[in-house]
This record gives sequence, C-alpha cells and structure tokens, in this order.
Amino acid sequence: MEWYWALALMLGLMFGLMGIGLPVAFTFLGVNLVGAWVFLGGEAGLAQLVRNSVGSVTSFSLTPIPLFVLMGEVLFHTGLAFRAIEAIERLIARLPGRLSVVSVLGGTTFAALSGSTIANTAMMGGVMLPEMLKRGYHPTLAMGPIMAVGGIAMLIPPSALAVMLGSLAGISIAQLLIGGIVPGLVMAACFLAYVMIRCRIDPQSAPIDDAPREPDAWTRWKPFMRDVLPLFSIFAAVVGSMLAGWASPTESAAIGVVASVAATACYRALTLRALQKSLVETARVSVVILFVLVASTTFAQILSFSGATSGALSLIRGLELSPLMLVLGMLAILLVLGCVIDQISMMMITLPFFMPLANAAGIDPVWLGVLMLVAMELGLLTPPFGLLLMVMQSVAPPPIQLRQIYAAATPFVLIELAVLGLIVALPWLAVGLPRLMQ
Repeated sequence: MEWYWALALMLGLMFGLMGIGLPVAFTFLGVNLVGAWVFLGGEAGLAQLVRNSVGSVTSFSLTPIPLFVLMGEVLFHTGLAFRAIEAIERLIARLPGRLSVVSVLGGTTFAALSGSTIANTAMMGGVMLPEMLKRGYHPTLAMGPIMAVGGIAMLIPPSALAVMLGSLAGISIAQLLIGGIVPGLVMAACFLAYVMIRCRIDPQSAPIDDAPREPDAWTRWKPFMRDVLPLFSIFAAVVGSMLAGWASPTESAAIGVVASVAATACYRALTLRALQKSLVETARVSVVILFVLVASTTFAQILSFSGATSGALSLIRGLELSPLMLVLGMLAILLVLGCVIDQISMMMITLPFFMPLANAAGIDPVWLGVLMLVAMELGLLTPPFGLLLMVMQSVAPPPIQLRQIYAAATPFVLIELAVLGLIVALPWLAVGLPRLMQ
C-alpha cells in the first residue's frame, strides 16, 4: 500500500470515529486496532500493540502528571483557592472593571497552583460570573477574562499537558515547564491591559464598583498575606527546585503535593471528605490521560511502519522550506485543528510529523514546544468546539447565548495570537529561563 493511502486510511478512520462522537481515547484505540492488524501483521501486530501499551505507561517521566493534578485538586476541594480569590478581591478597591481585573489576577494565581484549564474556568465562572452580571458588567467583559486566564494553566507549571507534550515529543519536561512561565505571565499582563483600557474607553461595560474601601491598608493586605502569599510558596517550591537543578520534574511535583497537603492542613481545611474527592478526581483525570498515551505510542509506530510518516516527511522536505517557514506552517496546522478537535488529539496527530522535521531543521525543541502549547491554548477558545467555550456555556446563566460567549472570547483570541507572534519573533521569551538551567 502506498504511503498516502495508509495515511488516508488512518486519518480518515480517526476523523470518522470522532465525527460519530466516540471519545478520543477509544477513537485512537479503534484506529490502532485496525492499523496494527493491517500494517503490523495481523495477530503479531495486536501483540505488539499490547507490548506498546505496557511500555508507554511504565515511563517514569509520566509520574508528574497525577502529582500535578493532585496538587490542584487538593487546593480546589479544600476551598483554599476560593479564599485566595477573595483576598485578591479585597485588595483591589473602587477600580473600573474591578471584578474583571480580579478574574485575571485570581485566575492566573489559580493557574499557577492547579495546572487544569477546565478546573480554572469552571471555578472562576462559578464564583465570579454571577456577581459580575448582577452588578451590570457587559457579558463579553464578564466572560472573556475568565475563559482567557483558564487557558494560561496550560502554560504555567504545574501543567499536566506540558508534561504530556514533553514526554511524547522527547522534549526536556523540566525545560518545557519552565519555558512556559514568561509567555504565560506576558499573556496575563496583556489580558489585564486590555480589560483596563476597555473599561477606560467604555465605562458602561464595567461600572465602577461600589465596594467599600477598607479603613486602612493593613485590613486590605492582611487577607492577601494570609491566604495568597503562603500558596505562592508552593509554586516557588515547584518551579524553584527545577530551575535550580535540585529536583527533577517528578521530584518537584512530589514536593508540590506535600506542600499543598501541608498548607491545607495548616489552614485546617483538609478534611477526609476533601482528600477523598481530590484522590478520586486525580485518578479519573490521570487514567484518561494515560489511556490516551497508551494509544499514542502505537499510533505513531503504525504511521512509521506503514511508510506514512516517511512519505509525508519526504514530501515536505522536497519543498525546501526554511526553519521559520516550517514553524509557521506547523502553527497554522495547529490553529486549524484547534477549531475542530481537542488538544490531546492535536498532539497525537501532529507530533509524529512535526518532531522529525524540527530535529532535521535544527529547530530548538523547547521553543517549538512552547509555541505548540500557546497554539493549542488558542484552540481552547476558538469556535465551534473550543473546550473552554463549552465549559463557560455550562456555568453561564440561561440568558447567556453561545454567540455571546464567542464574542467574549474573540478579543482574547486576538491577544493570544499577538503573543504567539511575539514568541516567534523573540524566542528568548520561551528559552531564556530554561537556558539558566543548563
């Protein structure tokens, strides 16, 4: 079978199964079963699929995934994340668009502690959105910042998706996690600037909050010192230990879990019920991720064995594109895929082609990895199937229509595109911190 027919069979079957609504993990499992039988030699191919499955989930580099997930779940279910947001809200008084500013700052804080885009958006939407709409905020300015900062959790460690990308692509997980910090903070600063500028230009979209000003500075700063700064020590422990070279990603993730549990215990927020919920949710999320990883290993091997990978790579190399043009082409493909499929599927489809091309062209893998994370983050906000758009629809009150959610996301999609272009033009934004580790 010619390579292009093999590629068409694999991708056509995959999109067909997704089109009928089959979950991603089962879609790739089905594709792998067909591919293993056709291209790997019938029963022998199925046996190879089983061996790949065992090998793919026994990699020690995947250990940070459940640990990072557990960090966020503990902070979420014990309520410490809510206390941190309330402390930030008390610190900011009588500012146009105050609650939108709180959404950006609070969402970025929780992103640095949870690593979960869905949890970030769901929590901020449930806590902030009803109050913002009640106080007369325009729906687009109420929902937009919440959805936008939800995606930052994909960039700022602890990010389970960054660990997964690093493992699948063969990129240093520690450097990839550290590399997302500066782009994530730049993105948060741009969101904040947009909110404040829009509130100045259009005061009716976010009325000045009439929340009472605290009588003295200490009363405003005390909740922040009590409920936010100690939690930042968890982030500092995770990132600092990796940046200093004292701990591997797995060890730093373990440090983060211990620090999170210790913090909740010190706040007397850790209960048996909260711990049980955290462990159950961690197991659920981790099993889904690891199940997908099982499928991805065999998928890449089948593409390679069938000749689809080498054929497609030869075709692209024949175009003699420069490294920059290759990167731009990869990003364009990710941006288009982000409109129709989820982030894990995007990685599984593209990495078998992207990484050999990048290695042959001498493209910095950490830079490319961060660019891919930003491009996939954009997919969370792009219609029609952006995941965070669906999450916002689930937490928004009934009067809010889907077109309003799309409109709310549009300015932040443009901002993220601008940041993506900035990272392409200034690679040191992504690789500056990781190079300090070398």
